[in-house]
Amino acid sequence: MSPGGEMRDSERLESLKAGTLSAFSVMFTYSFNVIGNSLVLAKQFELFALLQIDTLFGLLVKVAIAFLSGFLFGVTYRYVIREDDNKHLKDGVVLAFALVRGLAPTEVESNLAFCLLALLSIESILCFTIARLTLDWAIRIHWLKPFKSN
Repeated sequence: MSPGGEMRDSERLESLKAGTLSAFSVMFTYSFNVIGNSLVLAKQFELFALLQIDTLFGLLVKVAIAFLSGFLFGVTYRYVIREDDNKHLKDGVVLAFALVRGLAPTEVESNLAFCLLALLSIESILCFTIARLTLDWAIRIHWLKPFKSN
C-alpha cells in the first residue's frame, strides 16, 4: 500500500474513534435527559408531557438517533477543528449541531411551545457540549489525533 493509502487508513481510524466516542457521549447524555424529563419535568408540568416516551421501541429509536447524531458530530468536529485551538470554531460546531437537532421538531409540529423548543435546544447543546469536551479530552491525552492540516 502506498504511503498516502496508509495515511488515509489511519485518518479513517481516527475518525471512527472520534465518531464512536462522541456517539456514546451523546447517547448517554441524552439517556440521562430522557430519564430526567420523564421523572421530573413531565410530572411537574403538563406542557412537558410531550417529552414522555411511551414505548420501548420509541425509546430505542430516539437513543439510536442520538447515537447517530453523536457519531456524525464526532467525525465532523475532528475535521473542522483540525489542529486549531479556536474556541469560537469549536463552539460554532456545537451550536450548529445542537440547533439543528433541537429545532428539528418544528418540521413535524409547527405549533410547539417556545419553552418546549428551548428545552430541546438546551438539551441538544448539553449533549454536544459534553461530546466536545470528551473529544477535546481524548485529543489532550493523545488517545485521539486531530485531523492534520495540509
